[in-house]
Amino acid sequence: MHIMEGFLPWQWCLLWYLLSAPVIVYGLIRIIRIADEKPEAKPLLAVSGAFMFVLSSLKLPSVTGSCSHPTGNGLGAVLFGPAVTSVMALIVLIFQAILLAHGGLTTLGANVFSMGIVGPFCAWGIYRLTRSSLSTSVSVFLAAFLGDLMTYVTTSVQLALAFPIPGFSEALMKFMIIFAYTQLPLAVAEGLLTVVIFENILKLKPDIMEKLQIISKKATEA
Repeated sequence: MHIMEGFLPWQWCLLWYLLSAPVIVYGLIRIIRIADEKPEAKPLLAVSGAFMFVLSSLKLPSVTGSCSHPTGNGLGAVLFGPAVTSVMALIVLIFQAILLAHGGLTTLGANVFSMGIVGPFCAWGIYRLTRSSLSTSVSVFLAAFLGDLMTYVTTSVQLALAFPIPGFSEALMKFMIIFAYTQLPLAVAEGLLTVVIFENILKLKPDIMEKLQIISKKATEA
């Protein structure tokens, strides 16, 4: 998913920076508020960021100028929402670009938009929509699974917009098909791993999960 340094034309780099910036600013405000109002949640912020860093560093070759890997954005999205997750993604992507040559600084806005905004927003929305009708584990799995896939759909759109050869639709289909070979099994694995991590957090820190309104008090007593 990480689009490599210098791969996108500067106009597209600028556009994705501009689209990502407001969400990042709001995410910073949300993090400050969480730290002030729920200081006991700070370790979960760190765990969510570390989870994203580790999983998104496990890259496989894929589309020219990009790669395939788990995203790790579902956990942060479920716990803290997409805006906070966008800040986590920004930090993760900066470290990966500088230390691991994974992604780039010119393409940082595009990578944040896909992995830190669209994917987490999808994961958060899916969890919120399904948590009352499905079991918590199934909701978390679907959130992480679909959040991962939507990240790659967004990257495919970004690449197709920048390189519409022979046309946008044809390029989009090509990028999505190539990503699908590696990303579908990775997304399933990421969904299962996210469920394991989530359930362990729930067992160890049910009070924090309740304060974050991830689960209800009735669920912790069940």
